[in-house]
Amino acid sequence: QYSFQENGWGAFLAERLVRKCDVVNRGFSGYNTRWAKLILPRLISNSADAKSTVAVTIFFGANDSALKDLNPKQHVPLEEYAANLKSMIQYLKTIDIPEDRIILITPPPLQESAWEKECLAKGEKLNRRNATTGEYAKACVQVAGDCGTDILDLWTLMQKNEDFSSYLSDGLHLSPKGNSFVAAQLWSHLEKKLSSLPLLLPYWREVDHTNPEASLL
Repeated sequence: QYSFQENGWGAFLAERLVRKCDVVNRGFSGYNTRWAKLILPRLISNSADAKSTVAVTIFFGANDSALKDLNPKQHVPLEEYAANLKSMIQYLKTIDIPEDRIILITPPPLQESAWEKECLAKGEKLNRRNATTGEYAKACVQVAGDCGTDILDLWTLMQKNEDFSSYLSDGLHLSPKGNSFVAAQLWSHLEKKLSSLPLLLPYWREVDHTNPEASLL
């Protein structure tokens, strides 16, 4: 949901792809795969829109991996998380979006000390652990391998930088730097899928101003 905020990774992609394709935001703050699986058919239906879809990202895990005893509302067991991802992939395939157009994105790492401050400010205990998030990231990578989709393993990539806290605004959500990182990493996956897309309508200098119909119709 936040990806279209200023400097968000979704906004970056929308700007990069202007006049080539529409970038549609269907993110929902706080949702997990259990809920997303249920609403996916309402978000992407079996229509001409699905057939013209060039890429779909599925980005879940940060909420599913919340600790069950401290955050039972968002928590989804690891095996169910993997099954839900597979279910969403299977649904997309039934509406003619093949696996090679689907990109799974793992949750980013959790910076526990920063997120614990956020939890304590709300009178709560630390309700996530980075090691647990890593288990969900690993499961996401496994699902991608099993189903033949593309994968962006943020959990691993971000931790190649020893101090990954700069990628996160509060230990959990992406900071501007984190959004830029996601945008760059995701673009490297999307570029090969989208490089052949033509520009929608000609560049203005190429329009025949004496006979615009010839250029535009």
